[in-house]
Amino acid sequence: MPKKDSAERIKMIDTSSPRGTRDFLPPDMRLRNWLFGHFRAVSESYGFEEIDAPVLESEELFVRKAGEEITQQLYNFEDKGGRKVALRPEITPSLARLVLQSGKALPLPAKWFAIGQCWRYERMTRGRRREHYQWNMDIIGCQGITAEVELLSAITTFFTNVGITSEDVGIKVNNRKVLQAVLEKYETPPEKFAPVCVVVDKLEKLPREKIVAELSDLGLAEETVEGLLNSLTLSTLEELADIVGEDNEAYMELQQLFALAEAYGFKDWLVFDASVVRGLAYYTGTVFEGFDRAGTLRAICGGGRYDALLAAFGGESKPMVGFGFGDAVIVELLKDKGLLPSPPHSVEDVVVVLGDDQQRLNASGLVTRLRQSGRKVDFILEDKKMKWVLKHSDRVSAERLIIVGDREWQEGNVRVKMLEAREEMDVPIAEIC
Repeated sequence: MPKKDSAERIKMIDTSSPRGTRDFLPPDMRLRNWLFGHFRAVSESYGFEEIDAPVLESEELFVRKAGEEITQQLYNFEDKGGRKVALRPEITPSLARLVLQSGKALPLPAKWFAIGQCWRYERMTRGRRREHYQWNMDIIGCQGITAEVELLSAITTFFTNVGITSEDVGIKVNNRKVLQAVLEKYETPPEKFAPVCVVVDKLEKLPREKIVAELSDLGLAEETVEGLLNSLTLSTLEELADIVGEDNEAYMELQQLFALAEAYGFKDWLVFDASVVRGLAYYTGTVFEGFDRAGTLRAICGGGRYDALLAAFGGESKPMVGFGFGDAVIVELLKDKGLLPSPPHSVEDVVVVLGDDQQRLNASGLVTRLRQSGRKVDFILEDKKMKWVLKHSDRVSAERLIIVGDREWQEGNVRVKMLEAREEMDVPIAEIC
């Protein structure tokens, strides 16, 4: 009985990436690099330094007791050493760990940024996947509202750089101390504050009766729930002042923030919205959230002040503020606006050999010198017909096609085709670099 071919015996593997994840083929990587290049350029233009941390972290960094949705979405497991670990769902706790690790040796204020992969096991919608890359900018050791404004300025600078305007996108701004003042008015115990914020963050996702039920489950009286929900409808600072008074700390901080934003020149991007509290328990003051004004996408970015996070990890509190900006939603927005580029694969030189083995040896040395001079060179490694070479040169957007042939080399030259100008000439080997 004849043996079956091995290809018949081996079942083809599933070539799809795991559900909720992405592959990045060369065109996708070029787009990702373009986007990350903008993230990095803005960060560096604001004087920030880049950091990174492992995607795999200790589970305790992310498990908190406020009922946050994120803790239910962890990719977590026990490793072979019995340690409880998780793929990071966000970057801020890793940053906090690095700050604690640095201790008093860290010069303050510190301005850090990161671009890292995050994982959340969540329901997928447009712009929401189970893995994404996130751009973070954080300022450690600056107490004043000036830090928040600097970060908001960086976000609007990024939007402007990629062609997004304040007519396309806005940034909702609030201060958690507003909600805190409302709860204090109704004599709500302080320990209820963080769980209430988690529920309020679901306002756009759940019907009002469900929100009321969840707040009641936290032990809030009917009068408190009604007063709380009414306060979340405030949309101007004047309305806020009427509720909390002009001497309220949250009101004064928001007034200063909007005044500074006007001085920076990006006030038209900002919208006061008392319902924005962000769903993470560690925020303590200013909070903000980027949104598309058409209302078709989920939040583009979000952040705020989190002065108590280090203390929650057993360290000494430091003023800290930052934001996270995912890669998935902004790509959808740029696509909708017709602003998503298709960066081409490009090299400067394509080098092809038309000759014997000796010419390939000569060409190999030439390619090395070209690359050492800083040029991007695609060396054709096999014998190919000139029609194929020309088509390939066009596909990679090459500037020059350099032909190493017997006659030209013997004369001390190579043949060079300037592809865009459609000109060709013999160039001395010594001058080709």
